[in-house]
Amino acid sequence: MENESIEPKDENLNFNTRIDLQPLQEAVDAIRAEIAKVIVGQQDMVDLLVISILANGHTLIEGVPGVAKTITAKLLAKTMDVDFSRIQFTPDLMPSDILGTSIFNVKTNEFEYKKGPIFSNIVLIDEINRAPAKTQAALFEVMAERQITIDGIHNKMSAPFLVFATQNPIEQEGTYRLPEAQLDRFLFKIEVGYPTNEEEIAILLGNHQRKDFIDFNLIQPVLTAEKITHYQDLIKEIVVEDNLIKYIAAIISNTRNNANLYLGASPRASISILNAAKANAAINARDFVTPDDIKRCAKAVLKHRLVLTPEREMEGFTTEKVVNQILETIEIPR
Repeated sequence: MENESIEPKDENLNFNTRIDLQPLQEAVDAIRAEIAKVIVGQQDMVDLLVISILANGHTLIEGVPGVAKTITAKLLAKTMDVDFSRIQFTPDLMPSDILGTSIFNVKTNEFEYKKGPIFSNIVLIDEINRAPAKTQAALFEVMAERQITIDGIHNKMSAPFLVFATQNPIEQEGTYRLPEAQLDRFLFKIEVGYPTNEEEIAILLGNHQRKDFIDFNLIQPVLTAEKITHYQDLIKEIVVEDNLIKYIAAIISNTRNNANLYLGASPRASISILNAAKANAAINARDFVTPDDIKRCAKAVLKHRLVLTPEREMEGFTTEKVVNQILETIEIPR
């Protein structure tokens, strides 16, 4: 009987140590600590941003002005020793202002391509919905394929390449709604809410002590470009059982046959849930995915990809409510 009880423990021990996730766990904890030097709360937002980096996906951050969307993204970029650029979208912004343009060089008698600010590792796009459709469309290729084609020449982006975009959900004047094709290229949509009363007090105390000044030099880099690429490759080794693959497929299938939805999720959404669930497992020191990983990531992956029927929209339904109903309806694998 003793041998029978010992053997499963040994198997479990071997399974748990199959992938060494301790360096990754330590790096994620260090990133959280660095951001916490300035930002109060917003743990879910920070974790989802870290997951998006590990899953190699772009993120749309939505919230009213003043809830630290831009600052958090900048601080996160500071924790990584990589190139960073910020682009403020405006109604008069042209595609060439982002991608760059070819300029005639009088000395060489040839056109030279001058790269735009999109050529960076971490790109923060502020108020993405303020630019017209033509400018937003300029991001399609670079977000999906991580390359830009100018004058028939393919320009590859340096790895890692990630886009963090912010937008205000309330203001409508002077904004352009993001097309569904572009929304689908974002791994996550993170909705940032107001802080609690206790967090508000902590924010005020911190601001008073810093004398209304944020020193970004306080943030120390934790990860290099090479480390990020290594961890992105490591995430791909996380174990996902077949019944969990079927669970993801069932969730996606339900969105396509749901009476509340006019538009369901695409295969890109199912792949996004799979990759994000792997990353979520990894930051929780597990080399295997659980149903909870899938449920947590499914909400952030699906909310911006689904379109309600006009009737449900008029009734005040939200895509988040539909996603929650779907997750409650589908049987969780055991």
